[in-house]
Amino acid sequence: MSNSVTFLGTGTSQGVPVILCKCEVCQSNNFKDKRYRSSVWVQYAGLDIIIDTGPDFRSQILRHTPPKIDAVLYTHGHKDHIAGMDDIRAYTHLSDKPMDIYLDEETEQNLRREYHYVFSDFKYPGIPEVQLHRIEKDKIIRINEVKIQPIQVLHYKLQVFGFRFGNFTYLTDANFIPKDQWGYLEGTEILVINALRRTKHISHFTLEEAIEIAEKLKVKKAYFTHISHLLGLHEEVSKELPSNMFLAYDGLSIQI
Repeated sequence: MSNSVTFLGTGTSQGVPVILCKCEVCQSNNFKDKRYRSSVWVQYAGLDIIIDTGPDFRSQILRHTPPKIDAVLYTHGHKDHIAGMDDIRAYTHLSDKPMDIYLDEETEQNLRREYHYVFSDFKYPGIPEVQLHRIEKDKIIRINEVKIQPIQVLHYKLQVFGFRFGNFTYLTDANFIPKDQWGYLEGTEILVINALRRTKHISHFTLEEAIEIAEKLKVKKAYFTHISHLLGLHEEVSKELPSNMFLAYDGLSIQI
């Protein structure tokens, strides 16, 4: 059984192109410079798992059409990571069972506020049905017999969770990895990590910082995601990267 990750989106909160922007990245005709909000579809040990359902989730799913979704994992509760949750309804209707959603307490509060009708005592016909599961620091997530290690990182002061599936680790919306979490990263062979832009940012790793982390972990391959238009053209930036590091792009599928 092969395991893979498909990048449904690799852009930052505004996506690329940014509305009304006239920069060369936003005006590029290269499909690799067109970025939906960040999300991945992980196929692992027979499971189909989505990490984050942003504002572009419907378009992403129509483009790739996973035949099933066994669970949704949320990194955190910012709008660009939860705004498409309602569109899981197609899968809950088809399976006739609630969608298993894994999230921390703050993300749950955001979902309950944004999608109050999903959690109300009176449930209007047609809404998505969900079953919530808490993600806790240092506690392994178990879905069927599959183990997923959450990794708690910081997005400025906000707790965000990355996830490790075997030799693959996904980290987005972070600018700091606490000392006690580095152990969960050791042995990672394929790393996906956010690399927003070149200049310092209050809550995201820069490209240089992301490269340094990948080098520190001695990963076989690293893919950069959550990319803004300020980073530069995909083809130009790619030429600058170490031979085992790559800019991810929407639609890219990798084996893990």
